[in-house]
Amino acid sequence: MAEFSTLAAVDLGSNSFRLQVARVVDEEIYPLDSLREPVRLGAGLTQQKHLDEPSQARALQCIARFGERLRGFPAEAVRAVGTNTLRVAKNAAEFLRNAEAALGFPIEVVAGREEARLIYLGVAHSLPPSAERRLVVDIGGGSTEFIIGSGYRPLKLESLYMGCVSYSLRYFPGGRINKANLREAELASRIELETIANEFSAGHFAQAVGSSGTARALGELLEQQGFPAGAITAEGLEWLRSALLKVGDATRLSALGVRADRLVVLPGGFAIMAGIFAQLRLERMALADGALREGILYDLLGRFHHHDRREVTVAQFAKRYSVDLAQAQRVEGFAQELLRQINPAAAAGDEHVVRLMSWVATLHEIGLSVAHSGYHKHTAYLLSYSDMPGFSRMEQSRLSLLTLAHRGSLDKIQDRLDGGVDLDLAMALRLSALFHRSRGPLDLARYEASRRGARFQLDLDAGWLADNPLTAAALVGEQREWHKLGVSLEVNPLSEARAGNRRAVE
Repeated sequence: MAEFSTLAAVDLGSNSFRLQVARVVDEEIYPLDSLREPVRLGAGLTQQKHLDEPSQARALQCIARFGERLRGFPAEAVRAVGTNTLRVAKNAAEFLRNAEAALGFPIEVVAGREEARLIYLGVAHSLPPSAERRLVVDIGGGSTEFIIGSGYRPLKLESLYMGCVSYSLRYFPGGRINKANLREAELASRIELETIANEFSAGHFAQAVGSSGTARALGELLEQQGFPAGAITAEGLEWLRSALLKVGDATRLSALGVRADRLVVLPGGFAIMAGIFAQLRLERMALADGALREGILYDLLGRFHHHDRREVTVAQFAKRYSVDLAQAQRVEGFAQELLRQINPAAAAGDEHVVRLMSWVATLHEIGLSVAHSGYHKHTAYLLSYSDMPGFSRMEQSRLSLLTLAHRGSLDKIQDRLDGGVDLDLAMALRLSALFHRSRGPLDLARYEASRRGARFQLDLDAGWLADNPLTAAALVGEQREWHKLGVSLEVNPLSEARAGNRRAVE
């Protein structure tokens, strides 16, 4: 994979959108430029979980400005990530199409635990190295992430559906603050935390660290009132609770030194932080500079230095589900060769496509650990709903779809497989799995594959077809399956004139 001297991360959070541009020196990242806009995308989420038009308009205007700043960047040097609001919005797909057009780059929506992993990576790189266990807490606009880790390695990851925007809207409508709604919000936070309190409470780590806007806003406010700098304390939160009740209105919190862009979301953020301190039995939380966007940058950098977390995840899944690696390698080898013939441009010019084929081939049989019957459906389910560190939700969906398509009826992927490179991947993987049904080396010495539009052609040695009637019959059935999708698969004898230079498959 190529390396770049400048990288960029886009964090499309539920409260703020952020862009971070950084230069790369060896394996370290140094900030060059940053942009932040308080879009409050989460505030535009209706009760029906739809993003309303005004919030989409605000978001797209901001993203277009980010797109201008990123103009000219190579696609591989930019990673854009969406978080909780885009995870739950039912019309997120439509919004993302417009957002990607405005940004000029793909946007990944990551699962909560993947967001937590990236946050920890960013925080860990901003703190002095330590082998001691740390708890990292990141209160976002729509979710709060909790991570216990050591060094650069996260050990436990959780994401809870509570954030400063959602809590402020729900419990402090119009910015009103009183004893009743503050108590209700803190109690809701503590109830949400009950599910993780045993594993994340004091005693499981040496230091608690807060990251992102809410933690920093609370820390800055307390510092202005004479509390210790660079930290949040239980004593400071007690004082702040009384101060909030005394003010009584979020719009007047500027009198306490709260920035204008944090006014309306501070009550919800405070309630969540107070609940965390009480439920996890914390007395002090240090503040970190690093957060999600720095984690995105370091994760992106790791891919260029062959530390891609996705490769580790695939290897772990293969081990966990007892994958027959010899079979997986056989299937991958033939599938990659078919792909090179079917789509030479993608196979030679798009490294991600080649790696995707490798991941799919490695994982396509993990469902056998559940049951042999319909194992491809179990595989697809596991890849769709498991936590897969390093993978975005869209990447997991793609893995799931391709493994689902690799055998059986194609009715189940009707209208789900577009006519682009994923069609090539599905065809190559499906044919390779068919040819390797005996789970041994393939003795097919001569073959040729090609594609023109919706027409695929596979030319095979006539003698080999005659000697392998089971595969020949399976290919006839395969033609019928593809016909259901409006795709033609022609299987013809390979002429001697064109067969001379075909390579053998090991």
